[in-house]
Order: sequence, then structure tokens, then C-alpha cells
Amino acid sequence: MSFSLNNFYARWRRHSGAVPTLREGADPPPEQLLQSIWQQQRLRRDQLTTFDGQPVRILHPGFLSREGGPDFRAAVIQFGNHPPVSGDVELDIVAGGWKAHGHDRNPKFKSVVLHAVWQAPTRPAAGPPLVALHGKLDAPLAELAEWLGGEGVPGLPEEFRGRCAAPLCELGDDALQQLLQQAALVRLRGKASQFAARAREAGWEQSLWEGLFRALGYKHNPWPMQRLAELRPRWQSKSADAVSLQSRLLGIANLLPTELTRARIEADAHLRQLWDGWWRERDAYEDCVLPRSLWRLHGIRPVNHPQRRLALAAHWLADGKLVTSLERWATAPCDDRRKRTSRRQVSELAAVLQPAPDEFWSRHLTLRSRRSAKPQLLLGDARVTDLAMNAVLPWLWARAAEGNEASLTDNLQTAYLMWPAGEDNSVLKLARQRLLGAASEKDFNTASAQQGLLQIVRDFCDRSNAICDHCRFPELVKAWGMEPHSASPQR
Repeated sequence: MSFSLNNFYARWRRHSGAVPTLREGADPPPEQLLQSIWQQQRLRRDQLTTFDGQPVRILHPGFLSREGGPDFRAAVIQFGNHPPVSGDVELDIVAGGWKAHGHDRNPKFKSVVLHAVWQAPTRPAAGPPLVALHGKLDAPLAELAEWLGGEGVPGLPEEFRGRCAAPLCELGDDALQQLLQQAALVRLRGKASQFAARAREAGWEQSLWEGLFRALGYKHNPWPMQRLAELRPRWQSKSADAVSLQSRLLGIANLLPTELTRARIEADAHLRQLWDGWWRERDAYEDCVLPRSLWRLHGIRPVNHPQRRLALAAHWLADGKLVTSLERWATAPCDDRRKRTSRRQVSELAAVLQPAPDEFWSRHLTLRSRRSAKPQLLLGDARVTDLAMNAVLPWLWARAAEGNEASLTDNLQTAYLMWPAGEDNSVLKLARQRLLGAASEKDFNTASAQQGLLQIVRDFCDRSNAICDHCRFPELVKAWGMEPHSASPQR
């Protein structure tokens, strides 16, 4: 089944140039698309090699820079069996760009550890180690252009409202909600296509685990979490209990504190237990251990600390029933689908994802934190919605689409569109301010409305500047205002 969508928003998105028109064997992709491919790592990551044949493992792609110098800062790269190195990554269409653009003479590029290019040179090129991306994408170039054309760029300035604010305010509430729903469906199909592409390489179950781990990393740590999931065939064993898997995961992640608190008896006792397990098997997993510097821990709320999220994942893995439970949840019959989607279905998914109470983690946020007075669930309601929108529903939809199960894809799409809103964030707040003026958080009472707004930001706002130069979204809004609107978005 094709993951391409043909509703009004999707057609206009292509027509307006938000998505570059590309085909295999024609011109190389524009540099912005190449940056998106790199940032989202839409690559066959286990097949990357340098020009001289050395395996390359991307432990972190780095952070996109718009301030001059290399395209990505602070990437973490491992070459062969050597220790990982941290540095910058430069992207070019051809290898000759390194000298042609003066990078070899520019001190801003002295920390570049990898030169990623589209087309491999015919002979060794001067500069840092080089990896060619042509032939290493995880999906056809045209498909990636459609889904990644507007992803992965920095946030917007706050000073001015966008030029689309006025025409958006002229839309009725129903027309605005339907436009957001259509944009949200583009986002759903994009995430689903990513799961399907990975499933073709590693299988459906592995693609799910990678998506779940990536979602558990949130905005700070998706890449080290994904790398842990990619290593799952190495470290998972069916007989391991939750504590043993916590020990192994935290050890491989390099997140076990090396010193006791000497003041918190329960935390120290649990840490000793985890270290007892990790000491026994550390040598067996030495080649998997991630560098500590890979993790971004500064500014993270304790409830979102990766130690706690790995403890949750360990419970899922030890139970061994998550995939089956998600499939059963998705196909459970219900006479009133809308009621089940907006109320009961959410609580049912929470019950699937919420593990049994953990004696330690019910009272501690991290391995060094004080015992809390009240017990706290390992997975809150907001995180259930985050996992549903970014992993569970797209993965289930992709599987159903690949199997041509039309009824199930419709039900899952309905669930996606009607799902209650998740937590607000700075990107959504700024988007509402720029695009919708006085619109408040309460006006976005579904997660799909939030997802649709994020898609619009990626497709249009992030491709323009603070004063909306050359942005065609206002035209889209005006054209949409003249369209006849049905009661529900087109499939």
C-alpha cells in the first residue's frame, strides 16, 4: 500500500513547492533535504561505511546549526572498533565541496569528524573521513522528499505574527479543525512510512521497539535511546526479569552512578543490586556500552530522566507481552467507536503500557533521588499520549496498511484524529501565537490538532523567515476557505 496521501492539504503541499519533486537517478536532492535525511537518520544505518570501507556507526547525528560553519554540531561517531569520537558533521552534494567551499582553510571546520556527501567520489578526496549517502536511504528518494522536506529545522522567532494569521482567523472553527486534521494525517502517514521502512530492514517488532525507545528519549535523548533499541538483539534474553534488564540496560547506557549517595539507604541498596548484576556481565557487553557524553541530562525534569524511562522499558521487555497486547488493544471490538476512542480506548492503552508497581521506582525519580512521600506511576497520562501519537498508532497503522486491512486502518485513523490533547510545549505555544493569534491551549483539545499544527510549522513556517518571505501557506488558507468541507477529512 502506498503511504502517499492525496487530500487537499497533501496536494497543495506538493503543488506549492513545500515538497521538492524528485525521482531516482535524476538530479541530486537539495541540500536542505539532505540535512533532513541526516537529522532524521532516514538511512540504512548498519550499512554505512567510509570511502575506504571502514564501518561507520552514527551514535548521534548532531544538532543542526544555522550559524555558519558545519551543518551539524556535536555529533558522536564510531569508526570501526575504535572508541566513539565527538565532533561536527558537514554535508555536501559532492566530495569536492570540502575544498571548493574553503572548508579546509576555515577554522570553523577544524572539529569536523565526518564529511557526509550524496555521491561517492571516484578517488580519495582530501578532508575528514567521508561517507556517501546515495544508495543508503531507507526509502525511495521521492518518498523521503514528501515526508522529510520540511522536518528538522530550528524554532521560529517570537517577534511577529505570521502573514497567515489574518486568513486563518477568517476561517470558521470547523474549517480550521478540518485543515489541522488533514495536516495531521500527513504527519501520521510520514511516521507510519518510517516504521514500514525500518520493518523492511529489521522486522516489525524491532521497528516498534526502536520507535518506543526513541519516543522515551523525548527531545533531549532520542538518539542514544534509539541506539540502545538497535542493540536489542544483543542484550535481550527471554528469561531475564525486570531488575536484571534494568541492570543491563543502564549498564550499556552508561547511566549507572559510580558512587553511592551515603545518605539515602533505599537508593544505595538498589544501586548496589544493579551493580551486582552489571559486574557479572559487563565484559560480555563491553562493545555495546555507549559513551556517557552521548546523553543530555542538563535541564531534564527528574520524571523524564532516561534512568526512569529505561526502567519502564525493562518492565515491558521482561513481561514479554507488549506487542501482543497492543495488537489486541487495536483490534478489540466496540459498538461505539467514537466513545471508545476519546475515553475508554485511552485508558485501555494506558493499562497496556503501565507496568505493575515497581518497589523502587514507585518512590524514586532517579537512582540518586530522595524517597518521595507519594507513589508515582512509571508512566503518566501525558506520556501515554506521546507514545500513542509518535509510536503506537503509526506503527499499528503501518502494519494494517501493509496488510491491506482497510477497516483496521480506518479505526486507527479515527483513534488518531480523536485522541485527547497531549501536553503543551514551547513549539505549539509559539505556533499558536504566530499563526492563530489569540488561540489558546483549550482550543486544541485533540492531539491531532496539535500534530497538524506541528506539521504546518515544519512544512511552511520553518522554511520561511520571521517576516514570512515567500511563504505560500497564506495562499493555502485562502484556497481552503473556498473549498466545500465535508464532515470528516479525506482518507
